[in-house]
Amino acid sequence: MAQTVTLSNHYHAQLLKGNIDWENDTIKIILMNTTYAFDKDADATLSDVTSDQISTGYGYTQDSKTLTTVTVTENDTDDKATVTCDDPAWVASGGSIGPFGAAILYDDTTSDDTVIGCIDFGTDYTVVDSASWTAKDITVDQQQGS
Repeated sequence: MAQTVTLSNHYHAQLLKGNIDWENDTIKIILMNTTYAFDKDADATLSDVTSDQISTGYGYTQDSKTLTTVTVTENDTDDKATVTCDDPAWVASGGSIGPFGAAILYDDTTSDDTVIGCIDFGTDYTVVDSASWTAKDITVDQQQGS
């Protein structure tokens, strides 16, 4: 199954209100348990999704992974802007991280910790002791008119 990214409706509203600044805000990523199903209408803030975040332990700490080198690039050819960042990684230590099947991106700078969206990996992962796992090539496209 392919990886899919779904943006929250609350994120779109916050973006249009000028409350989201990808390059200057603190954007975080959290890993979600294997039963989590993203709802783009109901999952608007961090408090809406916290109960499905995997537990702290063995190299994973809830709400602690910040995206770095966040860059917004305008692409006039495709009528969209693209956000990219460095690849966040976790290293398991003393036990396994997971299992997890999705990640949530949220803006830790907004007053309500706006959920930007969900990356559904299309499969479940468990990072075994001493192994690492990297979320590669995170890209968010903002299409003109969407």
